[in-house]
Amino acid sequence: MSPNGFLQIAVFLGVLLLLAKPLGAYMAAVFEGRPTPLTRLLQPVEHILYRVCGVDTMASMTWRGYAAAFLCFNLASFLAVYGILRMQSALPWNSQGFPNVEAHTAFNIAVSFATNTDWQNYGGETTLSYFTQMVALTVQNFVSAASGMAVAAAFARGVAGRRTAKIGNFWADLFRGTSYVLLPLSFVLALALVSQGVVQNMDSYRPTAGDSPAITQLLPMGPAASQVAIKQLGTNGGGFFSANSAHPFENPTPLSNFLEMTSILLIPVAFCYTFGRMIGDVRQGWALMAAMTLLFLPLAFGAIVAEHQPPPALASAGLIGGNMEGKEVRFGIVNSALWAAATTAASNGSVNAMHDSFAPLGGMAALFLMQLSEVVYGGVGSGLYGMVIYAIITVFLAGLMIGRTPEYMGKKIEAFEMKMASIAVLVPPLCVLAGTAIAVVAPLGVSGLQDRGPHGFSEILYAFTSMGNNNGSAFGGYAANTILVNLAGGIAMLASRYWIALPVLAIAGSLAAKKTVPASNGTLATHTPLFIVTLAVVVIVVGALSFIPSLALGPVVEHLRMIAS
Repeated sequence: MSPNGFLQIAVFLGVLLLLAKPLGAYMAAVFEGRPTPLTRLLQPVEHILYRVCGVDTMASMTWRGYAAAFLCFNLASFLAVYGILRMQSALPWNSQGFPNVEAHTAFNIAVSFATNTDWQNYGGETTLSYFTQMVALTVQNFVSAASGMAVAAAFARGVAGRRTAKIGNFWADLFRGTSYVLLPLSFVLALALVSQGVVQNMDSYRPTAGDSPAITQLLPMGPAASQVAIKQLGTNGGGFFSANSAHPFENPTPLSNFLEMTSILLIPVAFCYTFGRMIGDVRQGWALMAAMTLLFLPLAFGAIVAEHQPPPALASAGLIGGNMEGKEVRFGIVNSALWAAATTAASNGSVNAMHDSFAPLGGMAALFLMQLSEVVYGGVGSGLYGMVIYAIITVFLAGLMIGRTPEYMGKKIEAFEMKMASIAVLVPPLCVLAGTAIAVVAPLGVSGLQDRGPHGFSEILYAFTSMGNNNGSAFGGYAANTILVNLAGGIAMLASRYWIALPVLAIAGSLAAKKTVPASNGTLATHTPLFIVTLAVVVIVVGALSFIPSLALGPVVEHLRMIAS
């Protein structure tokens, strides 16, 4: 890799770390109800909305009440998106005359966007009208992300609580996450993207002449910049166009690429500091961020190094330059592989290159980042509370080693917390492996494969890893728009979202009700380098025990066969 490549990586990570503290402090003020620069502007709107909806923000909820509100809102979101998709042809702003979306595809899309997965097995510009893109998908990009942020804020209150059954008000957290955080950031980013050439209009598609008068091309238009901004900031990832952020109308320049790639990790990184501020110990937030970064860097560099190796067939012909298949020349290898690592680490799922064309080991790095339960930064909010679940497991294991009741932030970790944590950790691997097993033995599951052999297996494994961890990216060679994959994938997305969020809320309620235990000589400090390394090792071990056999059948075998050939 050239010095310029190292410089690009250093600038990317440096900007993220510089923005983490100010944005994290701002989000802590938002979720704690303290004044912010936007309070005077948004508070009147907030009060009117609460009054109309009958919401009493002073009435804090128990974890069961919070979970019920969370589930009811997400159910309403699913039904709204499903209804719009099924009635698309009769709705306005459909100048392209797109028909209604088939039932099984609509189910998958509605589940995908309600769960913040944004998995797509369709072409946006050939399937969805402007109304559907804006009213169904873009709205869900905001509120599904805000739902995850709300659960993380409730979890922080549970950790910080002292002998209370209350963890906050879901409706207030949902509104504040949307209006105080996501909307202003998206507005600024959308303007920046428009300045770089990302389209934002309501025009009809435009035919243009090709190389000869007999050939014409239809250029898609639409309100793309506004959706691209929130898809990145909310770790949604669903593209306005089929090629996602590889499309020049979504991501035209190196600067737009840098802005979008930074936006993918911005809120997940900053939320670590938010958590530290909300629990009254910023060292804990920095420790979680350090553990995430410790896991991210080796896998990101592994992907970059793998893509810099030319395929053996080209190397044997004396050609050099690395693996550029499926990558945009305007981004190159470093930005393509770094984006792949960032998007799979952050449960974002957007792509600026075709992951199906990555070298086997480059694709495996992206796969394994998802298989670490999306806690290496992860989704907005969801990555934070996922990593804290692993921190709880780590202190439990450490307690077993020294024969002491484990504690986290002065709260004893007991049987109930460990049962809930076990559910949260085991559900994603179960969804991934069960879905993959069904797909590889069912004719409908393998009918959409572009390739057979180990790469075909990797395509299926990647699809269910993505859906089973609420990521949304894909190996594009797998045509997954079948009844089997849509239904099985939809179930995997539902389970991996709610069977993690609900145990997290249950743990929050349990911890909030406990008294604080004073630290002693036997208390494991959870902000030290020793704990950071131990936490990272626990995450790696759980991921490896769950997925190394499947990785061996897919990308590892493919790599060995490629070398042998």
